[in-house]
Amino acid sequence: MGILSGNPQNEPLHYGEVYALWSYVLGSKAMKAAYQTFLNHIGDKDLRNLIEESIQACQTEEKRVEEILKENGIGLPPTPPERPLADLESIPPGARFMDNEISYAASANIAAGLVTCSGVMGNSIREDIALLFGEFHMTKAQLGARFLRLNKEKGWLVPPPLHMMKPGEE
Repeated sequence: MGILSGNPQNEPLHYGEVYALWSYVLGSKAMKAAYQTFLNHIGDKDLRNLIEESIQACQTEEKRVEEILKENGIGLPPTPPERPLADLESIPPGARFMDNEISYAASANIAAGLVTCSGVMGNSIREDIALLFGEFHMTKAQLGARFLRLNKEKGWLVPPPLHMMKPGEE
């Protein structure tokens, strides 16, 4: 039996997998800190719920990836401090993130996360890593669809120019 056969958890990680796992946790920790800060700026209840769900997803994903890093003797990236809660009314209006801006940022983060998960899946030789990031990809896709629906319902979606006419139609 070769080195890359049998139980995937017994196979070594290649350097690309190590870098992807470590970078993913680092990015997730930074995103979670930003989302915790966003909570202080949110006025919309539906958006607050989605951001809180995003924070929970970050925590779950971080824990699962950190376990793999620890099992393979890889040091973990630094964790930023938890962000304190603040009163929305204490933030001056000009210094406050608007709800639609927060939703745009979260949507963009989800889109970037989808690309990242796809890249990790494509570069992995360990099936367990590819499957794990497949799970993360599905979770992000579902959350992204909920953000899209929210953006449409709240009137926050700014579509690009819409192409209404097809060649030859008049």
